[in-house]
Amino acid sequence: MPYVEVLAPQVPAQRKAALARSVTDGLMSAFGVTADTVTLYFLPVAADDYAHAGIFGAQATGQRILLKVHAFRRSEAERRAAAIALTRGVCSAYGVPGDDVAVYFCDRDRSEVSHDSKLASD
Repeated sequence: MPYVEVLAPQVPAQRKAALARSVTDGLMSAFGVTADTVTLYFLPVAADDYAHAGIFGAQATGQRILLKVHAFRRSEAERRAAAIALTRGVCSAYGVPGDDVAVYFCDRDRSEVSHDSKLASD
């Protein structure tokens, strides 16, 4: 933990690898975690699986990229630092402006997280 879902257009593996490095580094810095706790899931979103402002298809609107960060609650300052680092990483890896990047923090209580059948609160 943290786990990060990346909902974005399909890109070559080297771009995903670059984002994995920058997201991991950014979360290590912002949240004080170690690399072995950071996991990313790349969920490709095709142009015909996207709509914005009531307009279907990324060709017509461009496609926003969403990162959902599942982690234990952090301070506002830590989330701000993470948002900056993750947005910069997406912009660099995907070649998009910051306006097209959203980072959502899905905070979890320790009693809501289980690994190997043990709650983090145990």
